[in-house]
Formats: sequence, structure tokens, C-alpha cells
Amino acid sequence: MHVIAKKALEDFWNIHPIAKSPLESWYRIVSRSHFESFSDVREAFRSADYADPYTIFDIGGNSFRIIAVIHYNRQKVYIRQVFTHSEYDRWCKQKRSKGK
Repeated sequence: MHVIAKKALEDFWNIHPIAKSPLESWYRIVSRSHFESFSDVREAFRSADYADPYTIFDIGGNSFRIIAVIHYNRQKVYIRQVFTHSEYDRWCKQKRSKGK
């Protein structure tokens, strides 16, 4: 898979240095993978969830979240957001309140 853009991960771990190792690990795994569907993602990342159109990855023992859009046909993963757990909770609340 081609991850777009690693810079989002780097920017995040520059603010949260403890996230660097788990984010680099995630990047390495995804970059070397060939996912055909969400079920393939779940084989590699058991805690991954799907909430249309996003794939949500729990990283670093549930401390961080990567919100991505995956285009399986083009083998591209677009990173939309990287959050701490609490930032992700706030984002979810905002999305729910906008959806009402």
C-alpha cells in the first residue's frame, strides 16, 4: 500500500514523541501490505474499525488513532487525521452532533 502522507505521522510524533515507535511500526506494516478489503486490514490490525468512509486504527495500545481512507483498487491509504485517544473522542462527538 502507498501511504499518503507520512508527514502527518511525523508531525504528530513531533508533538507526541511517545507515539513515534508505534506510528512507525504501523507505517512499516501498511507500506509492505497489499490489502484487498477491510477483512485483510482486520487480519493485520485486529482493532481496526470501519465507519464509512473511514478506517480507524487503534495504535499504541489504544493511545492513538489514525483515521484513514483506503482505496483498495489503487492500493492507497490516505491519512486524514492522527489523534490521541481523547482528541479522537472529541472528534467522534463532533461528528455525531453534526449528523443529527
